[in-house]
Amino acid sequence: MAQPRILILGAPGAGKGTQSAKITEEFDVDHITTGDALRNNKEMDISDMDTEYDTPGEYMDRGELVPDDVVNAIVDEALSQADGFVLDGYPRNLEQAEELEDMTELDVVLYLDVSEEELVHRLTGRRMDPETGDIYHVEYNPPEDPEVEDRLVQRDDDTEETVKERLSVFQENTQPVIEHYEAQGDLERVDGEQAPDEVWADVKSTIEQIA
Repeated sequence: MAQPRILILGAPGAGKGTQSAKITEEFDVDHITTGDALRNNKEMDISDMDTEYDTPGEYMDRGELVPDDVVNAIVDEALSQADGFVLDGYPRNLEQAEELEDMTELDVVLYLDVSEEELVHRLTGRRMDPETGDIYHVEYNPPEDPEVEDRLVQRDDDTEETVKERLSVFQENTQPVIEHYEAQGDLERVDGEQAPDEVWADVKSTIEQIA
């Protein structure tokens, strides 16, 4: 099998990071995320794009959103350097999905399907060790060390109110992307509420069958 070009979609908490890491290892492809692509191209010259700043890093250093045109250019550059990839975190809206079609031809579009109730349960149960930055879950992945458990904190973006707002934004922006690929007959739904190993078994077999 040639190195596949994979897009993985799913709401925050659906398990995209976990499954992307397994895909990267199993199929020897690059894991491309918008965050990593932006960090790796902070000094990219965008002075010819009629933007406020001349590099993506200037937006990032000021805590401002990087314009879509710049994100598109950076993702395009990252994809052009990869023989195979799993793309995670892009496209976030229909306009970006249309841009992506001009950048590359995808072999597989995966969607990790998880209910909102389960997503809220997963995200609000996450806890962080402020000393190490390690992430745990009160139910699925508690720390073995009682001292670590005692110092765990809930991040501000994992409170129920914030989680529901994040899911609402995802629904508004990215649901049209899911419908777009479904209408084209390209979307492969995977039950993301299974145990991680079972999700992986479905993801792996889907990629092998299609790519």
